[in-house]
Amino acid sequence: MDTSCLNPAQLSTPSLAYLGDCVMELCVRTRLLQRGFSTSRDLNAEALHYVRAGAQADAAERILPHLTEQEAALYRRGRNIGHTNVPKSATVAQYRMATGLEVLFGYLYVTGQQARIDELFLLAYEPMERQENK
Repeated sequence: MDTSCLNPAQLSTPSLAYLGDCVMELCVRTRLLQRGFSTSRDLNAEALHYVRAGAQADAAERILPHLTEQEAALYRRGRNIGHTNVPKSATVAQYRMATGLEVLFGYLYVTGQQARIDELFLLAYEPMERQENK
């Protein structure tokens, strides 16, 4: 999809998080298919290991050392959004970190940095996958 009409500097932080949530969902679905999951039951069950706020917070911690200054600033911008409705399955800190990750992925998508999205996604989730396979 052509994102050239979107100016990331003019998009609100919640807008970037909204878009980033979708980008991450597509990454997760693609990754699960690559890993050989094929039934909707298995795909949906496995996806939870990636998309719940706690898992995204863990993923954010894994990629933080690998972020550029600009990427880290975007992450902090998302993390610092004031949240009023946090899911029961997550702490406020986890939810904020997950939102920071979504903002980062939304920004990378809007700016056409698919290779960086792929790189960060693998840095974020491959360690979790290796742990699950033990």
